[in-house]
Formats: sequence, C-alpha cells, structure tokens
Amino acid sequence: MRESRSYRTFTVLNTIFLLGVVFLTMYPFLNIIAQSLSSEAAIMAGRVTLFPIGFTTETYEVVMSDRLFWVNYKNTVVYTVVATAISLVLTTMYAYAISRMRLRGRGLFIGIAVFTMFFNGGLIPNYILINSLNMDNSIWAIVIPNAVSIFNLLVMKAFFENLPLELEEAAAIDGLTTYGILLRIVIPLSKAILATMLLFYAVSHWNSWFQAFIYLSDKELFPVTMYLRNMIAGTSQTSDVAAASADAQNNVSSNIKAVTMVLTVLPILCVYPFIQRYFVSGVMLGSVKQ
Repeated sequence: MRESRSYRTFTVLNTIFLLGVVFLTMYPFLNIIAQSLSSEAAIMAGRVTLFPIGFTTETYEVVMSDRLFWVNYKNTVVYTVVATAISLVLTTMYAYAISRMRLRGRGLFIGIAVFTMFFNGGLIPNYILINSLNMDNSIWAIVIPNAVSIFNLLVMKAFFENLPLELEEAAAIDGLTTYGILLRIVIPLSKAILATMLLFYAVSHWNSWFQAFIYLSDKELFPVTMYLRNMIAGTSQTSDVAAASADAQNNVSSNIKAVTMVLTVLPILCVYPFIQRYFVSGVMLGSVKQ
C-alpha cells in the first residue's frame, strides 16, 4: 500500500518529536556522566554539557578507594536482594489468594489492602513500632516495612484473574493441592508479570534511602543511597575522601556528587536490558480482552 503524503509528514514529525523527548530525558543523565569525568575548573565555569571537559578520573579513584563506600554498596545489594525476595513472595501469595472468587472474605481482604493505599499510621507511630520490635538499626527495619506495594498487588491480582480456570480445575482433578497449583501451574505461567514485579521492587528498594535515614544510625549499615544523600547534604566526610591530596580535593569536591550518582545507578542500568522484554510483555498483560 502506498503511503499518503500526510502520513509521511506525520511519520517525520512524530519521529522528530520522539527524538526530542528522548534527548530531553537523556540529557540530565549524560550531563551527570560528563560532570563526573570533568575537571573542577570546567564544572565551576559551567562549561560542561554533554561531553567531559578536562577529562579526569581522579574523583572515581578517590570514591572507589573509600572503604565505607564499598561497605554501603554491599549493604544495598544485600538489602535489595532480601527485600525484593520477601516482597515478591508476599505479593504473589496475597494476589493469588484474593484473585480466587472462592476465597471466603475476599472482599474484606481486598478492602484492607486498598485502605492502606490512602491511610497509614504516620511516621512517628511507625518509628515507635519498629523500635518496640527491636528492629531498628538492623536489616529488618529496611526489608520488612512496606514489603508489599498495593499497586503491584492489584496488578498481579488482575493478571491471576485472567488465567484460565480450566487449567486449575484440571490440575485439581489430577490431585494437586492449592499450593501445588500455585507452584506448578500458576507461577510457571506468570514469568512475565513476576519479572515485571521483580524490576519494580528491585528498583524501588535500590533507590530507597528514607527508611535507612529514619531507622539506621550506624554508618556501617547504611545503603549506598545514604552515602549519596550525605554527600549531597555535605554531611559525609569519610577518612579516605578527607585523606585525598590537597590538589585533588578541589576537583573531588566539584564532581563527587556526580561520580557517586553514576556509581549508584550503574547496576540498575546493567540489569534493566535483560529484564526489559519481560517488563514490556508484563505491563501489557490483561490490556487486551478476547
């Protein structure tokens, strides 16, 4: 079929518009990378845009030589893995249960979940609760509160409701229990939505810093996002950074925030391409009815 002139015009304009959106989206991140590799003079003069000026990796060397940075980085990996595993298990079990019409009190359980989207106990009661359970200054203060995202729960619930009931009925006839149906039938058919939830939860836990700010006081337990937050706030001067040479200090103070941001976001950027295909298919599941 021959394309009309108006359609070709639309295609060109749409392409230009989308390229503009991509550029506006990418510019802040590219600017941060450029600053992290630029000299102090260029940054202070405001000459750094998309490309480094006065190329240097001095700040990377200083930050990566800081023991506390790597301790906090390890903490973030541990917190993210443990918290994501807990969140995924709890969300999957809860979503599958409330997706079954035969569940007694189904409406009540759904109502309780939705209620928490609009109302919560508040910061002070939450802190008192965590403190009374002796969970403060420990990994559990990070991975247990907010373990279940209600938005993710409702998305998974909608997905489970669209699975053919005939599969579960056939499995039940073959002798599988409810747990057997979930583990051997439902979960293998839910790889796309599980990968999507895995990405949502992992990114959320990786970027989280406020809970650590509230519940943790030991710097050895901080996640790397708290390291970054303290750098931005100017309250973290570790021994290794402070021990940098006087000549290096000026350059380090100018782009250390950019360097820390790049190092913090790098793992997510490396993992995302491998999960993207599941993410795209996962968010589209249930959008088309047959």
